[in-house]
Amino acid sequence: MTEQPLLVIIDAANVVGSVPDGWWRDRRGAAERLRDRLARDGLPGHEGPVELVLVVEGAAKGVESVPGVRVVEAPGSGDDRIVEAVTEAGERPVLVITADRELRRRVSESGAEVAGPRTVRGPS
Repeated sequence: MTEQPLLVIIDAANVVGSVPDGWWRDRRGAAERLRDRLARDGLPGHEGPVELVLVVEGAAKGVESVPGVRVVEAPGSGDDRIVEAVTEAGERPVLVITADRELRRRVSESGAEVAGPRTVRGPS
């Protein structure tokens, strides 16, 4: 059986909100810029294939997937959708990118690794 690439689930609202760069004026545009950076740079510091999933919610809905980044719209809570995605992954290795403490706890209980926004944003 071929090993599946690392599934990286990014909490778009949390990562975008980690830098006070005016994102609140255009949440969708901020999510698109994050998506485009992910498509260009992948997961910095990680060797090997990854599947990048960007979970958007609220005012960021409508962001399209691009080659290298699949965008998933949360019908309600982005956190709940992220936990569902971790559960759906089964035994596959999963890394969730968020600084949200409660979400980190929830996905860790489901077997995912967690890392903070700087993992994909770099230092500010």
